[in-house]
Amino acid sequence: MGCLVNTTFSHGLKAGLSIAIGYFPVALTFGLLAKTTGLSIMEATAMSLFVYAGAAQYMALSLLATGVAPWLIVTNTFIVNIRHFLMTAALSEKVEPAPKWKKAIYAFGITDETFSVLATQQNRQITTAFAFGVALIAYSSWVIFTAVGHVIGANLPQFLQQAMSVALYAMFIGLLVPSMKGNRKVVLLAAIAAAIHCVLYYTHLLSTGWSILVATLASAIFVEILYVKSNKNVERFTEQKEEN
Repeated sequence: MGCLVNTTFSHGLKAGLSIAIGYFPVALTFGLLAKTTGLSIMEATAMSLFVYAGAAQYMALSLLATGVAPWLIVTNTFIVNIRHFLMTAALSEKVEPAPKWKKAIYAFGITDETFSVLATQQNRQITTAFAFGVALIAYSSWVIFTAVGHVIGANLPQFLQQAMSVALYAMFIGLLVPSMKGNRKVVLLAAIAAAIHCVLYYTHLLSTGWSILVATLASAIFVEILYVKSNKNVERFTEQKEEN
């Protein structure tokens, strides 16, 4: 077992400060877009308080704007964030032993960014206090700047509030493009999901919420099967080459 590192809550706050700063423009934009979508400041802030799911919250805004049923929005959000099961399971091995209720609390604060900070503490056991510090400062930043963004949105001229609906789609593109650079798997996932969604939606086979749900699952399953088969073929080819 590795030695304990960053034993204090304040060390966690310092480690998470860069995440909090990075969340500032994204949370601010979410709050602003939530206002232009029609959510009250209480609703927008509550979404960040209880959902705290970044890209999934942007997706939820889009679905809310098109009148998708609430349970479908919840289901789509669950699927988009299912990776958090794996992240928290991995961190459970690195964090010092603690009661389950404590782990459940800071596990709620695990995002892609907080996971990166905690997971990079190589060969060392992370204390509960440090994990709480990282999670809390990031979470606080997201919630506070959501509310600030909503207030700013409420004070924009009406024509700008209406124009901001376009920014929602620009935000999705901004979130997707960096992940696609140099990663053919992400490009394939996005392309197949978009194609399936377009077919299902524009042929009126499924509503918006259902088509997104089916497209996401179908694309993930198809690409994973494709890559598994591809890896098996490479292994088989390598083995044959070594035998020859």
